[in-house]
Amino acid sequence: MESEQTTPETGISDRYHPKQVETKTYAWWESQNYFQAADQSTKPPFSVILPPPNVTGSLHMGHALNHSIQDLMIRWKRMSGFNALWLPGTDHAGIATQTVVEKELKKKNLNRKTLGREKFVEQIWDWKNLYGERIFEQMRRLGDSCDWNRKVFTLDEGVSRAVKKVFVSLHKKGLIYRGKRLVNWSWPLESAISDLEVEHKNIKGTLFHIQYPLADQSGFLTIATTRPETLLGDTAICVHPEDIRYQGFIGKEVIVPLTTRKIKVIADNAVDPQFGTGALKITPGHDFNDFKVGKTHQLELINILEKNGTLNENAGVYKGLSIQEARKKVVEDLKKLNLLVKEEPHPHSVGHCQRSGAVVEPFLSEQWFLKMDRLAVPAKHVVENGTVRFEPESWVKVYLHWLNNLEDWCVSRQLWWGHRIPAWTCSDCGNIQVSENDVSYCEKCRSANMKQDEDVLDTWFSSALWPFSTMGWPQDTETQKTFYPTSFLVTGHDILFFWVARMIMMGLEFKKDVPFRTVYFNGIVRDSKGQKMSKSVGNVLDPLDLIEKYGADSLRLSLLAHISAGRDLKISEPRIEGYRNFMNKLWNASRFVFQNCTDFDLANFKLQKSNLNSFDQAIIEKLGKCLTTVDKSLHDLRFADASQALYHFVWHEYCDWYLEFSKSNLKSSEKQTTQYILLIVLEKVLRAFHPMIPFITEELYQMHPMKTGACIIAEYPKVQNDREFFKLGTENAETEVDLIKEVITAVRNIRGENRLSPALKLKIRVGISDEKTQKIISENRSVIMSLARLDEMNLGEVGELKKCAVSAVSVKDLTAQVIIPLEGLVDFEEEIKRMQKAIEKCEKDISLLSQKLSNPKFLENADEEVVEVDKQLLTNSQKQIVALREGLTRFR
Repeated sequence: MESEQTTPETGISDRYHPKQVETKTYAWWESQNYFQAADQSTKPPFSVILPPPNVTGSLHMGHALNHSIQDLMIRWKRMSGFNALWLPGTDHAGIATQTVVEKELKKKNLNRKTLGREKFVEQIWDWKNLYGERIFEQMRRLGDSCDWNRKVFTLDEGVSRAVKKVFVSLHKKGLIYRGKRLVNWSWPLESAISDLEVEHKNIKGTLFHIQYPLADQSGFLTIATTRPETLLGDTAICVHPEDIRYQGFIGKEVIVPLTTRKIKVIADNAVDPQFGTGALKITPGHDFNDFKVGKTHQLELINILEKNGTLNENAGVYKGLSIQEARKKVVEDLKKLNLLVKEEPHPHSVGHCQRSGAVVEPFLSEQWFLKMDRLAVPAKHVVENGTVRFEPESWVKVYLHWLNNLEDWCVSRQLWWGHRIPAWTCSDCGNIQVSENDVSYCEKCRSANMKQDEDVLDTWFSSALWPFSTMGWPQDTETQKTFYPTSFLVTGHDILFFWVARMIMMGLEFKKDVPFRTVYFNGIVRDSKGQKMSKSVGNVLDPLDLIEKYGADSLRLSLLAHISAGRDLKISEPRIEGYRNFMNKLWNASRFVFQNCTDFDLANFKLQKSNLNSFDQAIIEKLGKCLTTVDKSLHDLRFADASQALYHFVWHEYCDWYLEFSKSNLKSSEKQTTQYILLIVLEKVLRAFHPMIPFITEELYQMHPMKTGACIIAEYPKVQNDREFFKLGTENAETEVDLIKEVITAVRNIRGENRLSPALKLKIRVGISDEKTQKIISENRSVIMSLARLDEMNLGEVGELKKCAVSAVSVKDLTAQVIIPLEGLVDFEEEIKRMQKAIEKCEKDISLLSQKLSNPKFLENADEEVVEVDKQLLTNSQKQIVALREGLTRFR
C-alpha cells in the first residue's frame, strides 16, 4: 500500500478522506445556523417540505435519491439569494410504529391488550423518544441542510390541533360521515388499511367449479371461484345480459350450496363472460366488485367474518374456523355432495398486508369516510391549468383519471397509536358528537356518559395537511405568510393519489391555495440489473454503508448524475466507486493548484486581457458554456444534465487539459496570470458544484485564497453575474485548443493501439491542407511535443502512408492527419493478425447489435437507456471497423 503524502506548503494530503471532513463540516454548518430560514426577509422565498419519513424508518436508497434532489435545490436556491426553507419532519406511521412496539412487548410476554390503551401508548412514546431522532441523524450523514429548528412530528400538539380542526370542519360540511362499507382488512392487525399498505403478490391459486342447484329442481348452474368459503355469504348469481348461455336462467332462483338459502340469478354488464363459466357468484360483503353489483341491484349484505379472520355465526357450522380451514372444509363438503365439478390451477394476484404478510380480506365494517367528489373538482382544475406543475408532465393524465374515478376515503383505523378520532358517543341515547375539544356531556340528552371513538385517523389524513400544519395552521403565522404555498415537492409517483392529490385538496379547502407549485416525481432506485432492491433477493444497497465506504458526495453524485424525472434509476457499487475516484481527482487538482499558487499575490494582481494565452481564454469560454448549461438544466429540473456538465468540465477540461497546459506557463513570465486563472476557475467550480457535492466543495473552498466566508452561502456562479470575466473567453481560442487536444489525443491513441511504450519519443508527421490549421499547430509545437512525448514533428503534406498509423483530426472547419511511421517499432505480421481478429469481433458485434436493434419486441420492451447504449455501441463498432480495414491495407 502506498504511503500517504502531504504537501509541505499546503499540508493537504494526496487523497480525499470523507470521514475526516463530513462530520466536522456538517457540525460547523449547523453551529453557524447556515440552514436556518427567516420568517421575514427581503429575499424571495423558496420552500420545500420534506416528505416525512416514518419515525420507525432508517435511511434507504429511495431516501438518498429523494433527499439529494431536495438538498440540491435548497442549496442552489440559498446560494442564488433566496430565503430557502427546507422544513423537516417525521410521520408517526400508525401501523408500522405500533407493530414495532408490539414486537418488543412480545419479547417480554406482553401485548397491548393486557397493558391497556393508555399504558401501551406510553410505551410507544418511550420508544419514539429513544429512537425517533435516528432518521434525522442519518439524514445529516447524507448532508441534508434542513432547518432543524423547525422539525415537526405528526403527533405534535400543533399538528394535532390542525387535524382536529380539519376533521370537525369537514364533518360539519357533511363531507365526513360514519357508515358501513367494505374496506381492506388486515386480520392480524384487526384494522382497516389503505391501498398503499396492500401488496399484490402472484400466487398459484385454484379455480373451483361449483354447482348451485336450481330451486325448481330443474338442474344446476355452475360457477367458478377462487374463494369457495365465501359462498356462505352469497346473495346472487350474476351473468352477462347478452350471454346466450344463460338467457333462460335470469330471474330464476338457486340454492346456495351447504345452506338452505335461495338467491336469484341476475344480469349485469360487470360480468366477464370469458372468465370461468361466465356465471359469477355475488358476495357483496366480501368482494369490492360484488359490493358495487350488490348496491346496483339492492342485494343483501352478509358478513361471514370476525375481525380476527375467523368465520362468524353467519357461516353456520363453519363458525370459528380460520379462512383457510373453512376453505378446506367447504371443499370437502362440496365433494361429498357431488357439487364440486372440478379444480384447476389458476395463478392470480392476491393482496397481502405489507406489515403482517397476511392475505387482505374485503371486510364489511363501520368506519369513518370522507366524501371526495366535491374536493376533487378544484384539485383537477389547478393541475389542468398549470397552477401546479408535474414533472414529468405525463403524470397529469394519470392524476386526472384517478380524480375522475374517486371512491370515498376510509379515514379510520382500528389502532391505538395515532390521532384519535374527535367523536364521542352518548351511551344513553346513542348521539354522536364531533368536537375539537373533549366532550363531557351529551348535547341531546345532557348525559355525562360519553365515550370517545376508539379508532384513530389514517396516517395519510394528517399527512394531507403537512404543507400548512407544519407552519402553525390554524394560527395565522408569519411562516405561512412567507413560505406557503411551498415551491417544490419531490416524491415518488406511487403516492401521487395517497398524498399529493390529498394535499392539493386540503390546501385548496383550508388555505384557499395550492400547497406547492411544482411536483417532481423521482423513480425507484434499482440494482445494476434493473431489479427492485429486496432483502430476500440480497441486492439491497445500504446508503449508510456506502457513505461510510465512499463518502456522501460520491453517493449523491452517482444518483444525481443519472436521474431522469419519473424514470427508475439503476445503481451499482462500482459506479459509486467511480465517483469516489472523481472526488480524488477534484481533490488532487485542487492540491496541485494550491501547491503552485502559494506565492500568488492576490491583493496586488490585476488581470490584463493581453496576458491571456489561448489556453486561458479557452478554459474561460468552456467554463462559461458549462455554467450556462448548468443554470438552464437546474431551472428545467434536469439534474443529471447539470451534474454531468460540471463533472465533464472538471475532469476532462480542467484536470485533464488545462492543468497540463498550465505546467509550462507556471515556469514562465505568464506565471501570475496562469495562477489567477487556475484559482478563479477552481473557485467558481467549487461554488457551482456545491449543491451536488457539498462536503468536498466546502472543504476545498475553505482552503481557497479567494474564498468569501462559507461556500454554502456564497453566491452561486452565473455568467450574467460576471460578464466582464467571461468576455475574456473566446470561441476562436476554444477551437484552437480543441485542435491541439485532438492532435495530442490522436498520438496517444495510436501509441496505445500499437502498444508503444509511453516513454518512447515518437517521430510524427501532421498532414495539413490549410494555412489556419498550419498556423495553430505550428504556434503550439512545443506544447504538443511535450504532452504527446514527441522527438520530432513535421508539418506539411500527407505523404506516403504505407507502414504508418494514421488518425484523422477534425475540429469545426479545421482538419489534419496525424501520421506515425511504425517501421522498426512494431511487428507488422503480429499487428495484421491482431487487426484481423479485431475486425472479426467488430463484424460479430455489428451483426448482433443490428439484429437486436431491428427487433420490434426489443425496442418496445427495453429501457430507452439500454437502446441508446446499444445504438452507440453499433456506431462505434462501425467506425472502428472502417479504421481497422484502412489500417490493414496500409500494413500489408
